[in-house]
Amino acid sequence: QVQLVESGGGLVQAGGSLRLSCAASGRTFSTYAMGWFRQAPGKEREFVGVTSYSGGRTYYADSVKGRFTISRDNAKNTVYLQMNSLKPEDTAVYYCAAVPLYSNPNNVDYWGKGTLVTVSS
Repeated sequence: QVQLVESGGGLVQAGGSLRLSCAASGRTFSTYAMGWFRQAPGKEREFVGVTSYSGGRTYYADSVKGRFTISRDNAKNTVYLQMNSLKPEDTAVYYCAAVPLYSNPNNVDYWGKGTLVTVSS
């Protein structure tokens, strides 16, 4: 079993940056691809991006490509989401997820509880 705890959310002005962290418990962290998702108020949860087991591959939704970067440190059981050039439409609760297959990031085994990011205009 993997437990995931996100941190780093908060209030930021448009154009600013935030880095989210997701700390994982369990010795199987490096066997999972790790995804980030978000859910804006009144909307369905959507895919943001995913990194492979080693962190050598990443894939992003078009809405964040070029602004967001996912990285991971398997020695620390942590995955990160660096968010730059933030826009008000990036406001959402951000979730990390443990994903068995990098090629199918919507098939999630474990979810974190989320951290709120609010971008003011």
